[in-house]
Amino acid sequence: MFLSERRGSCGPARPICGAGIGIALIIGVYARAGRDKSCSFLSFGHALLCMKKLSLFIALLLVIPAAALAFSSGSMESAPTESGLTQVATFENGTRYQAGAYPVVVLSGTYREMGRQYGALMKDDLTANYAFVYASFTDRGYNVSQMNEFARTGTDLQPKRMKEIREGMAETSGLTVEELEILYMEVCVVMSAVLQTEPACSFMAVWGNYTNDGSVVLSRNYDMPDVISPYYPYYTLVVYNPTDGSNGVATFNPVGARTETLMNSAGLYISENNGAHAVGTMEVANRPDLIDEFFGMMLDYSDMKGLDAALMAARSDYAWIVNTACPDFAYSYEESVYDIKRLEGHEIIVAANHFDDPTWYIEGPPVVNSITRCHNLRRQAEENRGSIDGERMVEIRNVLMRNGGATFLHDDVSGDMIYSTEHQVVYSPETRTLWMKVVDRDWQKVELGPLFAV
Repeated sequence: MFLSERRGSCGPARPICGAGIGIALIIGVYARAGRDKSCSFLSFGHALLCMKKLSLFIALLLVIPAAALAFSSGSMESAPTESGLTQVATFENGTRYQAGAYPVVVLSGTYREMGRQYGALMKDDLTANYAFVYASFTDRGYNVSQMNEFARTGTDLQPKRMKEIREGMAETSGLTVEELEILYMEVCVVMSAVLQTEPACSFMAVWGNYTNDGSVVLSRNYDMPDVISPYYPYYTLVVYNPTDGSNGVATFNPVGARTETLMNSAGLYISENNGAHAVGTMEVANRPDLIDEFFGMMLDYSDMKGLDAALMAARSDYAWIVNTACPDFAYSYEESVYDIKRLEGHEIIVAANHFDDPTWYIEGPPVVNSITRCHNLRRQAEENRGSIDGERMVEIRNVLMRNGGATFLHDDVSGDMIYSTEHQVVYSPETRTLWMKVVDRDWQKVELGPLFAV
């Protein structure tokens, strides 16, 4: 397995082997000393002294490697792995890597144990990201009590598994559970409560005659105002490998923040676009945050039949367009607080921020640029029909909207705020291959398969 092999070659397993060899060598030395009658046969007192020295040597050889296992500093980076990752640090059963400009954290254990690993390995990043969120509130006159109130609206109804992760993070990160709740709801509290703006996103999945091998290739743009650019440096790929038999889950989001782009070890994908532009901003209290449900769905479901059933049964708290995919096909779900409609494309699904199903009977024009972005993506898919793979999809997503694509780059979209495509992903569910990007940074390719196999 991937991490076991890494640890065996350059991680904590090596000192333990060294300790065993060292003990054997010392025992051999004392045995030879006994045969030379320089130790065991001189006197009982001398023999006792020799045995005490031997015990001391063994104790030191066992204690020193054990201490090294507790936390391995990032100052001793290892060589890149076969997946192009460079190991930076370990804590308990978690490992932090670097992939280009992006941290990659691979966690394993119970949910609390994974939280502990997350908190220790990303402590400085968590603290810095929280400082940005805190300043965003306090600079506008909000106090901590109000911040906690905003955060609790999104975290109170979370499943215990998610709360256990946060409890574990609080044990090692230096942040309290309450501060981690504020950080988790980062986008919601900063964008909705402070900045009064709405995000805009786009999704495209193609398969069949559009791709070079018939399997699904998907892409996602997550568009936000540039005012939140201080948290761009904290984007992190986190891979959870629970030991309770659930699927492994990978997320790409700012460190500690709500998970909105998720993939699992069974080859499923889920993310969302904002749907409030289509049917309004009504929110229903006492319903779980639908996006929070994504994490549990990825843990629990291994095929689209199960994922589809879970989404069709969910009652959303807000208007979303939820996009899903498996290796063979993709669905898009238009969800209001009172109904849900599933869209099944013919070898292609494209979604932005308007509802396509005509039975919604929505009056008025859709959000600015939503139809244009969808039109541009469909045109690009047709132009590349039969040749789309991950690399070609990256090229499609590199085309800016001003040049006929769907990607924003410091563009004046709404007339009062500058927008950029904050993060992008391209994903092949069949091979578990991910390409990820944050605005003004390069694309990075990561093979998720080995990271799920810890």
